[in-house]
Amino acid sequence: MIFVTGASGLVGAHLIKSLLEKNELVTALYRSVVPNIQGAEKVKWVQGDILDIESLENAMEGVAQVYHCAAIVSFAPGQAAAMLHANQEGTANVVNACLTKNIQKLVYVSSVAALGRIRENAPVDEAANWTPETSNSVYGKSKYLAEMEVWRGMGEGLNVAIVNPVIILGAGDWNKGSSEIFKSAYNAFPWYTEGVSGFVDVMDVVDTMQLLMQSKITGERYIISAENVQYKKVFTQIAAAFNKPAPHKKVTPFLAAIVWRLEALKGIFTGKNPLLTKETAATAQAVVHFDNSKFLKAFPAFKYRTIENTIERACAELKVLHKLA
Repeated sequence: MIFVTGASGLVGAHLIKSLLEKNELVTALYRSVVPNIQGAEKVKWVQGDILDIESLENAMEGVAQVYHCAAIVSFAPGQAAAMLHANQEGTANVVNACLTKNIQKLVYVSSVAALGRIRENAPVDEAANWTPETSNSVYGKSKYLAEMEVWRGMGEGLNVAIVNPVIILGAGDWNKGSSEIFKSAYNAFPWYTEGVSGFVDVMDVVDTMQLLMQSKITGERYIISAENVQYKKVFTQIAAAFNKPAPHKKVTPFLAAIVWRLEALKGIFTGKNPLLTKETAATAQAVVHFDNSKFLKAFPAFKYRTIENTIERACAELKVLHKLA
């Protein structure tokens, strides 16, 4: 029996679909409503929350392996405290439940944000550690602190492995997380930056997680990244797949600084999360390259999907999911 947290998220939903296709027995948490994901009727659903240790322990009854995908992903200042609490304490609860239930192995979905991704003078690899100087986001801090809980669990005898994905591309709820990129492109978002980041297919993330779970590897973390690409190129390819105009207005650092401040003021008056924050403005401008060689050396047969094919597939799936013309 395999237990998955974060079933309603992009990674969790695709992971469950993949596990079910392999005829695995899957248990997953839900808060109030069972997520509308493919194969949901085959999953053993347990109502609960990662902040509720009792519900976690109940869900892990008879479980051998745990994939911890649940997290709050936000760059809105108003959600910082809740995100820190959920991502760190929720992970601590998952680790403690794994120890109590003698789980064979835990695979945790972290993020490259936990490595301190603002490093423009050298590629980021797994040896990098988060510091206030190298991270521009509270989200990054929350994932770093969550990783500390996983390493604590390892110190107490739990077999663990961590994946640190870059920006994940895939079809999901495009009102949150990295899938918002697709919604912005569909809405003909005209702005672009010359920033660079790593990008990866959600199915590659799911595949690497399962390879790690099935391996004897423990106590290691891996950057999961297909390639380093300009944001402009990714947005242009998505726009083309949706038959929308490509972004054509360059965002300079000065203009970005003005816009995120205006968005912050707008958020105060409307109560809505700003479309652009100081954190996301800095990330979009940064030129950051990620070194994916560690995982490829550990699993030399593994091949990443191309970003072009990923975008084509995801856009086709989103057209169906959201009934787009």
